[in-house]
Amino acid sequence: MSSKLLRGTFILTLGTIISKVLGLFYVIPFYAIVGDDGTALYSYSYISYTIFISIATAGVPLAVSKFISKYNALEEYAVGRKLFKSGIAVMLGTGILSFLFMYLTAPMLADVTLSRSTDASDVRPEDVTTVIRAVSFALIIVPFMSLIRGFFQGHQSMGPSAVSQVVEQIVRIAFVLVGAYVVLNVMNGSVVAAVSVATFAAFIGAIGSLAVLVWYWFKRKPHLDKLLEADKGTMDISLKEIYKEILLYAAPFVFVGIANPLFQFIDQITFQRAMASIGQGAQATAAFATLNFQTHKLVIIPVSLATAFSLTLVPSITKAFVENDRTSLRKQLDQTFQVLMYLTVPAAVGLSLLAEPAFTVFYENKELGTEILRIYAPVAILFALFTVTAAILQGINEQRFTILSLLTGLLVKLSLNIPLIKLFETKGAVYATALGYLAAILINLYVIKRFANYRFSFVARRITLIVLFTFLMGAGTLAVYGAVSELLSPAAKASSIVIIVICAAAGSAIYFYLGFRSKLINRLFGDKVDKVKRKLRLPL
Repeated sequence: MSSKLLRGTFILTLGTIISKVLGLFYVIPFYAIVGDDGTALYSYSYISYTIFISIATAGVPLAVSKFISKYNALEEYAVGRKLFKSGIAVMLGTGILSFLFMYLTAPMLADVTLSRSTDASDVRPEDVTTVIRAVSFALIIVPFMSLIRGFFQGHQSMGPSAVSQVVEQIVRIAFVLVGAYVVLNVMNGSVVAAVSVATFAAFIGAIGSLAVLVWYWFKRKPHLDKLLEADKGTMDISLKEIYKEILLYAAPFVFVGIANPLFQFIDQITFQRAMASIGQGAQATAAFATLNFQTHKLVIIPVSLATAFSLTLVPSITKAFVENDRTSLRKQLDQTFQVLMYLTVPAAVGLSLLAEPAFTVFYENKELGTEILRIYAPVAILFALFTVTAAILQGINEQRFTILSLLTGLLVKLSLNIPLIKLFETKGAVYATALGYLAAILINLYVIKRFANYRFSFVARRITLIVLFTFLMGAGTLAVYGAVSELLSPAAKASSIVIIVICAAAGSAIYFYLGFRSKLINRLFGDKVDKVKRKLRLPL
């Protein structure tokens, strides 16, 4: 891999990480401003928006990038420019249509979300309609903005995408926090108005991102025009063929991208009614906010890092499969599953053990929040497994089964959600999500076993070892947590931060010590571990 591509990949990864970190920590002041009702309203609109935007744009940057890279390598630069010029109009058109559809169907989405019974909640369907319509404006800009990012990435220019992501997040978050605060505390407005401003921030953030991309376009255009002058001009591909190829590239990413929002949408349309049917309608809004906004934001933390590490191995899986190198394919699959589980399992278990101080730091000390986070955190393992197994299916050219596994998982979730909520209240929704993801993952694993002729026996033994290390880490963390809790209260934010730092340090020390002593970490990360040891002057 060239140094330019490595540098570009690093820049794009860094931009993504910064964007995700910003997207995580803004919830602390936002929750303080709008509370449970506000975050519930925000969730109601954003889940629907995420589904719309995923369908409209998921995979577009990667698909366009892959397409342009392919034809640039053939020195057919005009093909990529042809896609770009026509794509701007197409994506702007689909964006406007998506906006109109979401805006006009907002009342229907609100009605399926909430019951109109008077005792069910302080949040009304009219309120949900308002915030959904506020966020829908972003659909006008985001699709063709994604096309521009893909165009730059196809030219191995990752800076524009990375910078625009970070700028988009900064502008959006600033508008969310300042807007919500001004509406509530300066203008004495309603929570609905404040959240509407907060969701409209997606549109403002997209404008900020687009401004960055336009600036990069004018800055890089002379170089891009020089490439166009060097075009061989031997290929004349019709727009129909271009978009057919783009759709084939993008389709798998769409299904993986909308999986989590669809699971959340099932909660959105069933949770409130199920809670109302067991006499818990008055608590439904606060409980939904706790489930699908507050705890979900924290549960995603262990998923992001582990998935990023694991997915870097997928191109190697694709190469081995195409070359029919079964030995290399098996090794790459072994490595991928082990890295994923080695990083995700302890992080998810640690978050579960430290649920009370973690929830207190981000929001407040709340019994329901602690209870839900404790059982929801381990589901992060399933989120990560689904993402990685779906990527592997693409690597072995069996991405069609991703649709089957996702639909099966959604059917399990839809079938069990209401019965489990009636039995276990808010926890029931978590159990239904876990069972739905488990069903989808089992199908993906079966397909991998059959079509890649892969045996899971070796990985199963390694995962057993990882689970043992995690158990020992958990026992040590609990002991430290018990001792520290005698001196510091997890009910206060400041002391909760100290508790998390001490317990996380103790747990990490135990876990990585076991990994070093058993040489497991060396087998997973190879030479990188030895380099770290040399820098820290540790014995090899």
